Amino acid sequence: MKKQFVILLLCVLFAMTFCGCGEKKTEGMQDGTYTAQMSDFSFGWKEYVTITVKNGNITTTEYNAENASGFIKSWDNVYMNNMKSVAGTYPNEYTRYYAAQLTGQSTLPEIDTLSGASSSGGNFKKLAQSVVEQAIKGDSTIATVPSDPDAHGEK
Repeated sequence: MKKQFVILLLCVLFAMTFCGCGEKKTEGMQDGTYTAQMSDFSFGWKEYVTITVKNGNITTTEYNAENASGFIKSWDNVYMNNMKSVAGTYPNEYTRYYAAQLTGQSTLPEIDTLSGASSSGGNFKKLAQSVVEQAIKGDSTIATVPSDPDAHGEK
């Protein structure tokens, strides 16, 4: 009886190992904080996305840009007033709009672009793709996303 139990136990362990019933490696995002940034400044700003992942879901997303001195674009009231009158939106509005689409997700969603901030929307899509890839790998180093070579502005 004891011998049969041992044989049965070995068969169950063998089946679990080769049938995928044992420990599985997840393809989802690993818990941690991850950042991706553009490789160059565009019009004086370098965009970035930082996410925090907990239990495989993005719990927070920060999307913004900073200048060479570290000043945050969405805090620039002069820039905001100028952009709002021309484009109908401004950094503090569109960065929140884009970030909200990523927060709460467990995979990279389809990102809707906001009228008046389509260039930033394109950069956000690239940054989001990169930062989610970092989270899947569990790589917390800052990922650098190549800037569009046709973008205008200083590098």
